[in-house]
Order: sequence, then C-alpha cells, then structure tokens
Amino acid sequence: MSELKLGELLEKYPFVSDFFESSGFCIDSSLSLTFSEFLDNISQEELEDKAIDKKEIKNRLDTFIEQMLQFLGDKRENIESLTIFPGHNKSGEKERFQKLDIFSSQIVSIVGATGSGKSRLLADIEWAAQNDTPTGRTIYINGRKPDPKWRYSTNNKLVAQLSQNMNFVMDLTAREFITMHAESRMIEDIEATVEKILKEANKLAGENFAPETAVTALSGGQSRALMIADTAVLSSSPIVLIDEIENAGIDRKKALDLLVSQDKIVLMATHDPLLALMADRRIVIKNGGIDKIIETTAEEKEVLVQLNSIDEIMQEARKRLRAGMTLEGELCQEVIHNPHSLGE
Repeated sequence: MSELKLGELLEKYPFVSDFFESSGFCIDSSLSLTFSEFLDNISQEELEDKAIDKKEIKNRLDTFIEQMLQFLGDKRENIESLTIFPGHNKSGEKERFQKLDIFSSQIVSIVGATGSGKSRLLADIEWAAQNDTPTGRTIYINGRKPDPKWRYSTNNKLVAQLSQNMNFVMDLTAREFITMHAESRMIEDIEATVEKILKEANKLAGENFAPETAVTALSGGQSRALMIADTAVLSSSPIVLIDEIENAGIDRKKALDLLVSQDKIVLMATHDPLLALMADRRIVIKNGGIDKIIETTAEEKEVLVQLNSIDEIMQEARKRLRAGMTLEGELCQEVIHNPHSLGE
C-alpha cells in the first residue's frame, strides 16, 4: 500500500484519511507522492520528534487498511452458491432430499403453514449450520464448509432479513437515515448512492414520499420499500430473506427484480401464489422439515401469466378506489358479466 500514490490510496480507500490525520500527517499537497516518498521528505528531526519509524508506520498503514476492509465487509468473497444438506423434521425423520443447491440471482420461495418450520430453515442458513442446530442440517457455501466469519462476525452477515413489521424510532428524514447508513459503510459516492436508493424505493412504494419525509411518518409499505432498496444497494449480505412481502403494500415484482439485479440469493417466505410461482423453485416445509423441493414448471409459468392478469385487475381496482374513483366502466362490466374470463 505504501507504494501507491497518496491520491490513488485515498480514492481506493477513503477511510485512510483518518489514519493520516491521527498520525499527524498533512498530505493535501503531496497527493502525487507515494507514502514512502512522503516519509522520505520528512526530516529526521521531525521523525524523531513524532517518534515515527518508517518501516513501522508503513506496516501500521497496511494493518489499518486490512482491518477496515474486514470491518466494512469489503473483502467479501463472491458467494456463488449455497448448499443445504438434509437434517430431520420434528419427528426425527430424515428429510427426503440429497442436497439443495441455490445460486446467486436465484429466487427460492419457502411455503408452508404457520408454525411449520420456515423460520428454523432461515435460521439454519443465517448461522451456516454445521449439524449443530435442532434440525441437524448442514450448510455449505461455494461447495465447501463456510469460513467461521459467516457464523461469528458482526459485519460479514450471511443473511439480511426484512421482516413483516418495520417501525422506525429515529427522528431522522429518509435522506438522513440512508445517508447515515452509507457513511457507516464508508462508501465513496455517498450522495449518488443515497439518491439511487430513494429513487428505487419510490418505484416500489404505493405512493411516493419526499426525501425530507421523517422516517417515523412513512407508511408500512413506504418503510418496507425504503429498506428493500437500502438492502439491495448497500447491504453486503449475499443472501436476502423477505418475510411475506405480499403484506407490504409495494410492487412485489419490482422488489424481487431489484434484489436479483444485485446478484443476491433471495429466499422468500410467502403465502402468495404469484410470488411462489415467480421463484425458480419452492421449498415446502412440513412438520419442521423440508418435505418437497419443487421446480417451477413451464405449465406453472403459464398459470402465472393468468394470475398476473387477474392481479393487474385487482391492482387497477385498488388504484381507483384509493384515488376516490368508482369501479364503473369496462373494468366493472368485465368483473360482473364475465368473471371467468379474467386473465384470458
């Protein structure tokens, strides 16, 4: 690192400015120099006054950058696959599959009755279980046993979760909230990133909100939209769990498209047939275990087209009612006189 020009070093690792400031170095007029050259220009007397050893300070810079990258999660591995090996259900019966591979940019839906064990599966994935959880499942990452950091690090979280209930208690505007998160991640272009997140959030929300709106004043759907956009753009977690997105009051398809576009694995617990069929596969949970793994077929995709058509009519009706309109005209006549043709 000490052989990079200081300007290049700051551009690549903006946080090193804190290191130079705490070390008492003013580098503003020396950005074209390497750190080694910068140190060579300091008199021996000044080095002695500051108790600086050139070799030691170079090593400290390298260590500082390494530790900050680990803290920020910027030296993260490229997660290409997640593999689930079978455990057992609540009755102790072995799960009936050999292994389940999930790849980046894939969507997998998790379906099952309330209390069936969906959350337990997600917890096994989050903690990279190694046959040491109540289900006895084992999780591999990129085809091998996971690095311990996925289990114990506070920054390299494997899973980012978006729950059904999202309540803000901070007295901040939406812009301030996202800016604070971006600053904590120490990204380079904070302003552009914040604008992107706010723009994407408004694409998902039922009704747009201004960047200066207090987060405590956001509706449930707007809050979920903001956090989905934030998770997609800023979160370093390679796997995203969304719990019952159908209850969020947001554009579900756009939300999934946004997450998948960021090369994340999306696990989605849902009761919505549209969302279940949008997924590449669905995991059926019964009695605490994985009962079936079903690939979405071409025929089911055709059914999805029909269901989407019906959903569009529902969305249009919802939109009109929200706007204070009546359901008169073609939409009303189609529903009343030919309900079985919906989606055809």
